[in-house]
Amino acid sequence: MAEKSVHAFVQSAPSGKEELGKVEVAPEVIEVIAGIATNEVEGVASTRGNFASGVAERFGKKVHSKGVKATITDEGEIIIDVFCSVKFGYSIPKVAKDIQAAIRQAIYNMTSIETSEVNVRIVAIQFENSAAEE
Repeated sequence: MAEKSVHAFVQSAPSGKEELGKVEVAPEVIEVIAGIATNEVEGVASTRGNFASGVAERFGKKVHSKGVKATITDEGEIIIDVFCSVKFGYSIPKVAKDIQAAIRQAIYNMTSIETSEVNVRIVAIQFENSAAEE
């Protein structure tokens, strides 16, 4: 079985504080922050997960990183990919820009890490349930 390599996002230490050590943030932490920020944007219906996250949610576990993938390039740049659906009636470009801004701000506020890219992929439009209207 191939071993999965784990990359961590390393924060630089403030000048004069290098002797304290380094701070590494796991990609899963970045994904959770981005997932929470995405779900707080108005117009986002849900994020797209995989089979495992769907099973976990059926058993009552909340999966905050569902639909979010964080990667680090060889140059050390952070790329966030978000897969989500938008509620019917909302402007897709506005929702996408709001998602990008919310993710960048949340990650920077919580970790002081700058993201180089936040790619938003709208995979569906969520319509209202006809049963709720009746």
